Amino acid sequence: MTAADLAKSISQELPYLRRYARALTGSQTAGDNYAAATLEAILSDRSLMNVDDTRIGLFRTFHAIWQSSGQPVETEGQNPREARAQAHLRRLTPNSREALLLRTIEELRFDQIGQIMQIPQSEAEELVGIAMDEMSQTIAGKVMIIEDETIIAMDLKGIVQAMAHEVTGVARTHKAAVKLAHDIRPDLILADIQLADGSSGVDAVNELLTEMGEIPVIFITAFPERLLTGDRPEPAFLISKPYSEEQVRSAVSQAMFFASTEGLSAV
Repeated sequence: MTAADLAKSISQELPYLRRYARALTGSQTAGDNYAAATLEAILSDRSLMNVDDTRIGLFRTFHAIWQSSGQPVETEGQNPREARAQAHLRRLTPNSREALLLRTIEELRFDQIGQIMQIPQSEAEELVGIAMDEMSQTIAGKVMIIEDETIIAMDLKGIVQAMAHEVTGVARTHKAAVKLAHDIRPDLILADIQLADGSSGVDAVNELLTEMGEIPVIFITAFPERLLTGDRPEPAFLISKPYSEEQVRSAVSQAMFFASTEGLSAV
């Protein structure tokens, strides 16, 4: 592969590496710093990409940096939400959350996860199972759903309730979402991008965050690339439609790690 072809191939995969890095760290800034370090490493040593699959090479390089850095946490100026998140993360089995995200958010096969993390496929499968169990037992809270398609809304509601979370309600429009959130403050928001009346789920979420402060948000969209431009603040948690139950469960558990409202309780 020529340098030009490699650069083009990496640029196509970079938004998904950044999505993964943000979900892993819970921070756009921290995630992007790791993604930038990954690119710098590849520029210094092109042999890191001597693999058939560009995504595998890119993610494997990221993981080598992530592991060698000791997965450090920046504590200076850390807000209570971040501090609480890191306290939860330290209790997880090492490497399990990474494997879970690669499987559910990035939809990679277990053999691909093994290549990225440089572990046997069987270990990758075991780590994903451990993470699902550990994260599902950690926190319960109130979840608001912003979704205009009834069947999808019912499906999301069922998944969330099966995880022992309370669903405060389902909003189909921007206006309804704002009212619902003010009626019952959510600990987490699941939001579609395009709503029934032509309004934007992104705008509704931005209004709520401005008025109510920091609340974890998971966006569910058929067009993830529209939110992965790097031009503005981006969501740490982004699921592509069509989604799987495993993806939703993983993202909800991940997002709850970064919640700090008083309504959360251990389960």
